[in-house]
Amino acid sequence: MKAEAQRLGLRVAHDLDAAVGAGAALGVVVAYGRIVPGRVLERLPMVNLHFSLLPRWRGAAPVERAILAGDEVTGVCVMALERDLDTGPLYACEQVAIEPGEHLGALRGRLVATGTRLLLGVLSGPLPEPEPQRGEPTYADKLDPSELRLTWARPASELERVVRLDRAWTTWRGRRLLVLDAAAVGDPADPPAPPGTLVGDVVAAGAGGLRLRRVQPEGRPAMGASEWLRGARPLPGERLGGP
Repeated sequence: MKAEAQRLGLRVAHDLDAAVGAGAALGVVVAYGRIVPGRVLERLPMVNLHFSLLPRWRGAAPVERAILAGDEVTGVCVMALERDLDTGPLYACEQVAIEPGEHLGALRGRLVATGTRLLLGVLSGPLPEPEPQRGEPTYADKLDPSELRLTWARPASELERVVRLDRAWTTWRGRRLLVLDAAAVGDPADPPAPPGTLVGDVVAAGAGGLRLRRVQPEGRPAMGASEWLRGARPLPGERLGGP
């Protein structure tokens, strides 16, 4: 955004208070990630583009939390900015379906396209009368790095959602292994194997198994799971996730 603004000859500043003296009638906030102080909002009203159907998933990581929760629908909203976190009344919202197995990057790209169109529509004329948010609020806390580690005792359906965030990882023989794509399947062994056990290209989980599709070993490029397994040559009963 900074590079494009400079290309167009627009002023760029990193001090939020500089916006107050810029001569603008309205501020637009997208993915800012901080609370705008009241002293700024009192002098420069702002609208915010938020990637959820408010009041569900107020906060810093709404797209990630929607995926982790198994939501089938999310959306974008244009709202009036207030001092509190994502509590402002709504100018417009649009629903976006989350496709089965869709990863964070693809979903965020679709939300950006939808949100851009929605925001430009709201700003194309006088602002409409906003409507208050309705429903039970939920909060999308910032993702902790520990949440991206695959804990194999969890159900495979939950582990698949973590993989869909595009940064999931486990360990293999003491080194980090990124799991870039995977799918939840039934139990890979009878009787069920201990969580983390590799059974072919499937890792046993607390319930069901996770079929590996694409991985990236530490210090190496991404590759298909079958290619990695040929090189790794796991021993019978060997597990992922150990020290």
